[in-house]
Amino acid sequence: MPGCGDVFRQPRLSATLEQIGRAGTEDFYRGDLARMITADLENVGSPVHGSDLAAHQAKAVTPLSLRVGDATVYNMRPPTQGLASLLILGAFAKMECAEADGCDFVHLLVEASKQAFAIRDRHITDEDYMSPPPESFLTEKVVAKLAAGIDPKTASVWKRGGIDSDTIWMGVMDRHGNAVSFIQSVYWEFGAGVVLPESGITWQNRGASFALDPDALNPLQPGRKPFHTLNPALARLDDGRVVSYGTMGGEGQPQTQAAVFNRIVRYGQPVQQALTAPRWLLGRTWGSDSTNLKVESRFPDEVIEALRTAGQDVEVVGPYSDLMGHAGALVRRPDGMIEAGFDPRSDGAARGF
Repeated sequence: MPGCGDVFRQPRLSATLEQIGRAGTEDFYRGDLARMITADLENVGSPVHGSDLAAHQAKAVTPLSLRVGDATVYNMRPPTQGLASLLILGAFAKMECAEADGCDFVHLLVEASKQAFAIRDRHITDEDYMSPPPESFLTEKVVAKLAAGIDPKTASVWKRGGIDSDTIWMGVMDRHGNAVSFIQSVYWEFGAGVVLPESGITWQNRGASFALDPDALNPLQPGRKPFHTLNPALARLDDGRVVSYGTMGGEGQPQTQAAVFNRIVRYGQPVQQALTAPRWLLGRTWGSDSTNLKVESRFPDEVIEALRTAGQDVEVVGPYSDLMGHAGALVRRPDGMIEAGFDPRSDGAARGF
């Protein structure tokens, strides 16, 4: 086990990266590196074979979108939970809420999350197998129904399992107006817990979202994509601003996105203030097994007590808890000025070049 100050070297992974640099990214799926990975996976008993790597194709897709106030918000298609993120924003936009960070702000977004997660858990799978299509939920009728199902004073029932993660989010903007919202994950701490012997790659664990029951919503099948939580977000505002934002944190991602987006767009907070402000998490994320509502201790006592009075199962955690995810955001203004911030709960950064 490396100690503090030790130099940690990964020569096999270094050689793999050099191989990709020489041969190109296609080598990972259909070249010498692919054959090495295939042999490694076979040796550890993985059901992933060389034919699976060779059949992989990256897709350029049209993102899901929803009008929210004076903004068009974009998120990723299934099998991600991007649909849930948009539904939370849509439902909350129809609710009266005077200010950010009070009891109403947290309670209404928590209840909107419960509504959106119910749709996610019933319907989201590989889009090739999904019916009805995700756009059918992004209608005025559906969003209004979700909002109508929220009691502004009383918590609804919430009992379910949870989702682990091991994820990072990055956002980039340039002077030409190009904007990127990017997220990457190996899923669970250290992915599948397998370092491939020859390539040194830590193998990802997204297949854990499959079920072995052939009648399940996300059954394990050749060529099928597993449900996953990754959903980088982007918004275009009618005033000309572009917002790139996101976070790691399992099913906490849509909740943190909703908090950050609304603080910046609906309540006009500066980016860094919106990221630093106290947050909450409904459900389970990395490092925790409980599925209750966790709120940071920096919320005023009266807000915490009001949430409990409303029936929320509140657990108070540390002031800057890792459980709340590691968020980031950038805003590009019409004059070209870019404002960025990073999460004090993380070891991230905001940098200009």
